Amino acid sequence: MNPVTTLALLLTLILAPFSTLVSAQETTGSSVQKSGGGFTYSPPLRGAPASRVGGGSRGVGETTLELSVLAPDHTGLTTKSQPTLYWYISKPANARLDVTVINDEAIDPILENVVGTPKSAGIQQLDLATAGTKLEPGIEYRWFVSVTPDEEQRSNDVIASGTIQYDPPDADLESRIAKADHQTMASIYAENGVWYDAIDSISRAIQQNPGDATLRAQRAALLEQVGLTAAADYDKR
Repeated sequence: MNPVTTLALLLTLILAPFSTLVSAQETTGSSVQKSGGGFTYSPPLRGAPASRVGGGSRGVGETTLELSVLAPDHTGLTTKSQPTLYWYISKPANARLDVTVINDEAIDPILENVVGTPKSAGIQQLDLATAGTKLEPGIEYRWFVSVTPDEEQRSNDVIASGTIQYDPPDADLESRIAKADHQTMASIYAENGVWYDAIDSISRAIQQNPGDATLRAQRAALLEQVGLTAAADYDKR
């Protein structure tokens, strides 16, 4: 059985009984509150149902692992055809980590990428440009992060997923972003409901200034607004 078929079967098992599943460390909701010191994320008004699935707490060997995609509980937007996807993993694991992106209207996934073994905890990423993958505008994609501790027991996989859609920016947003640094970009994107670019911008600011506690607090506040409390707590350490 190929990896895609296996993943699809696993997701059927996971999603069927838990269609509204969220990690024990997360909460969901359509309303978003402003957190002190952070940016205000204004979700797009599309009335979409909850679409994020959390990996929750699972035993991987002797380790209890929490896995979450850094996505809102609805379909998040990006203004880029090749955005960067982020996820949170609570502990290192002696297991394979994969990222898969699918379009329900196509037979094959547009991306199947073996990232490797997660050797450290925290917020991690995959740049779709580096992976050679492009999103088409106006199409909703589902993306998955999966941790496979045992190739022979795929029912033990830890899987988290979210949805994403590429909407090219209008001229006004493009003009505002062109003049901004990464920290300011994060605020602009968040206020305009562009989740994936907001989390990417603040994460790039952190990468440039890894010791800046204010930037980490701002990312934590943004994560808390969509119920990603485990990832937010990691940034607060």
